[in-house]
Amino acid sequence: MGRTFILAALNFAFFWVMLFVAAYRLPGGVAATVGAVQPLIVIGLSRIYLGRPIRALTVMAGVVGIVGVAFLVMTPQAALDPVGVAAAFAGAVSMAFGTVLARKWQPPVSSLTFTAWQLAAGGLMLVPIALFFEPALPPLTSVNLLGLAYLGLFGAALTYLLWFRGLARIEPSVAASLGFLSPVTATLLGWLALGQNLSPAQIAGFVMVLSSVWLSQKSQAPK
Repeated sequence: MGRTFILAALNFAFFWVMLFVAAYRLPGGVAATVGAVQPLIVIGLSRIYLGRPIRALTVMAGVVGIVGVAFLVMTPQAALDPVGVAAAFAGAVSMAFGTVLARKWQPPVSSLTFTAWQLAAGGLMLVPIALFFEPALPPLTSVNLLGLAYLGLFGAALTYLLWFRGLARIEPSVAASLGFLSPVTATLLGWLALGQNLSPAQIAGFVMVLSSVWLSQKSQAPK
């Protein structure tokens, strides 16, 4: 039970708080770039807690991914807020610990049960924070309720279920590298759905991120 609450804090409660602090205080590009250090942290923690070797190719993949994300989302006007940067980095560290320890402490239960207990514990931790820091909810409309249901079911439950299911099957460093695809997806959707232009730097970022994910997969392939 104690491990469940530790994982819930790392993967959900503390991570979400830091994520939203960074989102409010930083431009999205800065927050994404700082958060992109997570795979490198996972590599180091996997060595400490799982005894995994640190491979040069894996480290190189992480560095290439960080630079690629920066090319994708950073703008010349991006401002650095110290509190926001610290929050983004703390969130990356928290999720990195949660990723590695979730693999180390994987219990003999289904991924659904593992996810459900963490979500429940993480939600309980967030209740007093929400009551203390957040204003009361306004009257909810049917649209609001549908939005909350979508965020709860797809943005949290299904997403984390797939995440923990993947962690049980592949190396944490490989799983963490897939996070580089999030800004790639967002940028692609902006191009396809909103007609946003892609700069040469963003195209280079695409290539670098995809190369990073491929290198990370290749570094863990059986010899």
